[in-house]
Amino acid sequence: MNNRADELRAQILALTAEYHASAFPKKGFTPGQTPVPVSGRVFDEREIQSLVDSSLDFWLTTGRYASQFEKEFARLLGIRHAILVNSGSSANLVALTTLTSHTLGERALKPGDEVITVAAGFPTTVNPIIQNNLVPVFIDVHVPTYNVNINQLEAALSEKTRAIMLAHTLGNPFNLSIVAEFAKQHNLWLVEDCCDAVGATHQGKNVGTFGQLATVSFYPAHHITMGEGGAVLTDTPALKKLAESFRDWGRDCWCEPGKDNTCGKRFEHQLGDLPYGYDHKYIYSHIGYNLKATDMQAAVGVAQLQKLSGFIQTRRENFQYLHKGLEGLQEFYILPEATPNSNPSWFGFPLAIRPGTKLTRNSVVQFLESRKIGTRLLFGGNLTRQPAYRNVQYRVAAPLDNSDFIMNNVFWLGVFPGLTTEMLDYVIESLHDVIKEEKS
Repeated sequence: MNNRADELRAQILALTAEYHASAFPKKGFTPGQTPVPVSGRVFDEREIQSLVDSSLDFWLTTGRYASQFEKEFARLLGIRHAILVNSGSSANLVALTTLTSHTLGERALKPGDEVITVAAGFPTTVNPIIQNNLVPVFIDVHVPTYNVNINQLEAALSEKTRAIMLAHTLGNPFNLSIVAEFAKQHNLWLVEDCCDAVGATHQGKNVGTFGQLATVSFYPAHHITMGEGGAVLTDTPALKKLAESFRDWGRDCWCEPGKDNTCGKRFEHQLGDLPYGYDHKYIYSHIGYNLKATDMQAAVGVAQLQKLSGFIQTRRENFQYLHKGLEGLQEFYILPEATPNSNPSWFGFPLAIRPGTKLTRNSVVQFLESRKIGTRLLFGGNLTRQPAYRNVQYRVAAPLDNSDFIMNNVFWLGVFPGLTTEMLDYVIESLHDVIKEEKS
């Protein structure tokens, strides 16, 4: 860059901060008129400046910001490698597909192998199993942690079982000590879907560090956002290289975009049936994808990382505020509980309509939505009831009673950092009012 370009960049970034102050002023809250969303972007001028700074480079693929984000995010979580991808769903696909690599020998997942998971969850935790011609084995969850019922793990085990892939529901860790020990005992891969749970801990250790692979999401609803984006996490260098290969077209080369001959032997390889010296940049060892994120996305993530600890703390405080405000209504609602020995990084506040009351989930949700209070169902409910899975091969290893209960009775509310105390008070008041209305 020349001096004039640097001066102009500085002016542009200063104006960007002014633009943010003008374009995104703080707004007041009027109950019943101002929406109370379940999630949303929380940002200031620093995210926009970082985004604009990246755009001025006009480096439109993965670049300096992506590299910075991967290093800082891995260091923050206490793990060796973070591989940036374009979404949390892509992270799940890359993570599980990594385990199908022929380079893993006898431990490679092969078509027909079984992967233990739960029926109550988000589809893209399960879909990579199906997309790789593996067989999901469904077990139930516990209410009100909404995580895997560890007592059903043995029932799910068979001679075909090769892996476990589970999500930490709404930021609440599943029982990692039990699940990780079960996986170790039976020589199973463990993939942690941490897309809703960045910053959560179990027995004082970060989620995402118990299994061989883990995933996170940076969608706007999540703990930090890039708009779209996700990452695969691992402590194992060999798995990092495989994940990058599947992310980057299946190539054997590990050069960063715009770089050549990182290995120092670009024209000295002999792989497959290719001639000796075939350009390593065009040797493909896997059937891969192109799932890279852009540097502009990563630039937003770099700025968001500076706020992550505060975001997590606010989510926990908002969760506790709602919990305290609803404790007098446990005759009607089943309140959420943290998994023992865990400190969740709450993504949402799940509520179940207690059986035997006159309330229904639909009536409560419609009442809240009429007051502009956003709600969401607990993802797909019982996925085996969803039309997408009607003709899919899977195995149900144990009764899915709680998955059906969730499908019919559970919804969740927001706890994200953009919510104010006034908003939370209005949510609590409304959950009291819906009972009063039902009684009248």
